[in-house]
Amino acid sequence: MFLPDNLKDTSAEKAAETARNEAYKRIDAWCLDMVPLDIRTAVEISVQEVVCGDPECAPIDTAIAIIFKSGGRGMMGLPMEAKEVTLNHIREQFPPNDVLVKWHKGEEVDWPPAYDGMDDLGGLPDLRFEVGQKVECRVGPDEVTGWAKGVVKQLWYRESDWADGSYAPYKVTLDDNKEIFAPGDVDMVIRAQK
Repeated sequence: MFLPDNLKDTSAEKAAETARNEAYKRIDAWCLDMVPLDIRTAVEISVQEVVCGDPECAPIDTAIAIIFKSGGRGMMGLPMEAKEVTLNHIREQFPPNDVLVKWHKGEEVDWPPAYDGMDDLGGLPDLRFEVGQKVECRVGPDEVTGWAKGVVKQLWYRESDWADGSYAPYKVTLDDNKEIFAPGDVDMVIRAQK
């Protein structure tokens, strides 16, 4: 039997939407608390979930835009639904205060740091893993089972169709021979193989 849309039970959908909106508010508050007090009134945080169509990434990412009235802005993405995001996830990915101050002034800042392929790596932060090191990469939404084992194949990886200055810290070949990249050098994205 088919019910007209206006008679279907939508309580599960409403509960999911309520949980998502509560998570957005929580993430927004955490991010605002991490912005220096003297520039906090000039910033807006925008949080939303983005569906990823790539079968090798998390099905839903949480995108966080940091937008200053001056026009300075930045963005970070977390490979999970908003309801899964914790304060530690935010702390691991949030830009440092010097970057936030430059965005507040309307200055352009390469963040996260990018490697242009021409300079030596001296200006970039040290990465935790080296080429050939065995790692696990987050490839699914579940914090326990959403990991795949692999080996680091390249540092500061870039694809030709990416915007100028866009790089990923690692290119990884998974044990099933799929090649992926790790978009951040943090435990929630890539970790040492157990």
